[in-house]
Amino acid sequence: MAAIATNGYIQGFLQSTIYQGKAKIVCVPGLNCYSCPGALGACPIGALQGSLGRKGQHYSLYVLGFLLGFGILFGRLICGFLCPFGFLQDLLFKIKTKKIKIKQKIDSKLRYLKYVILILFVILFPIFLVGDYGISSPYFCKWICPAGTLEAGIPLVVGNEDLQMLTGWLFNWKVFVLVVVIIMSVLIYRFFCKYMCPLGAIYGLFNKISFYKLTISEDKCIKCMACHKACDMQVKVTENPNSMECIRCGECKGVCPTNAIDLGFRK
Repeated sequence: MAAIATNGYIQGFLQSTIYQGKAKIVCVPGLNCYSCPGALGACPIGALQGSLGRKGQHYSLYVLGFLLGFGILFGRLICGFLCPFGFLQDLLFKIKTKKIKIKQKIDSKLRYLKYVILILFVILFPIFLVGDYGISSPYFCKWICPAGTLEAGIPLVVGNEDLQMLTGWLFNWKVFVLVVVIIMSVLIYRFFCKYMCPLGAIYGLFNKISFYKLTISEDKCIKCMACHKACDMQVKVTENPNSMECIRCGECKGVCPTNAIDLGFRK
């Protein structure tokens, strides 16, 4: 429903155009490309880069406030239920094939990659690598974001002959990144969310203090570890219920035999 609500401009898909109404100044919660033909709002990561990348101009407190507000209210609940690209990864992982399980030592180190991408491509590069006209490129969108390639790049190029003539090695690179992410998402649950998504990195920072929390009743918990086995994000629920990696999917709550796990808003 979130994917449909944020990409409801059907005319854009039919005419290979981008909606440019007033709603575009409002950020949507999940990773959803501004240039998607159906997008009705702005991507918070793209908006953050645009704000940081304008030399000599004031930074947009609206974008920062938006990210802080949603992070404090929901944490990574947005990743679990409101992100269109997260939903796509869920569907891809349902494809029946042999899955890959990365060793814990390697997995724990790879999780930091999304924070490296956040710091470099979303924050530092836009601030310091500014062009002659005082405006920098949206480096994450330009070089990495597979959601942008899938939602905007491919649909616009397919429906526009002029854009087809302009495509080159950068477009091919972005398609390559998208293909890799799709394949890995079939083999590894939410590959992009775990290792690459800067928006998930931001929301994850608020998991421990967000109003929407996962709580465990110590009186009811029997330490059966069923929740650990059910968590595809590899969160050790009983040890760290509000881990930065928890996307609030509720799978742990569903398998708990004693109803010791609860999800909801807490003071």
